[in-house]
Amino acid sequence: MAVDKFPIEAGHIMMFARSIGDANPIYYDEEYAGKTEPGAVIAPPTFVQSSAQFNPDYFLRPKIGEEWFGSAKGPTGITSKKEGGGGGGGGGLHAEQHYVYHRTPRAGDVLTATVKPGKSWEKEGRRGGKLMFSESVTEYRDQHGELVVTATGVGVRTERPATSGDS
Repeated sequence: MAVDKFPIEAGHIMMFARSIGDANPIYYDEEYAGKTEPGAVIAPPTFVQSSAQFNPDYFLRPKIGEEWFGSAKGPTGITSKKEGGGGGGGGGLHAEQHYVYHRTPRAGDVLTATVKPGKSWEKEGRRGGKLMFSESVTEYRDQHGELVVTATGVGVRTERPATSGDS
């Protein structure tokens, strides 16, 4: 996912914090936030994931006039490699996500996100054959080009569909 412009707005931060059930006033009260170490309203952890909605090509984002895989007209899920599905005979899963904060994103920042591949490795599985892991590293930079957050996601695919029972 590459995002050319991800404006971090105070209202967006407040709604995100509410959606995750976090009532910390640093996420919505400018007066309170001004007296804290960051000195401003900041974004909660994992907030940068919402940048996907600023990418018009994000595969999970419904598109006007196009059938969406979650439309309930048929089985849901992503099946093609083009859409991010698994390779071989098995499906792909999101296995892990972690973040390194170089500084906390603040209301008023405008971030860009660039994605690069990370490490890849394999491990023998018990029921689906070989497990193939791969990282995707997203760097979020502010309007001055400074690195703000590095997000690393790990995906895993199986060599073939998992069999039921012990094998």
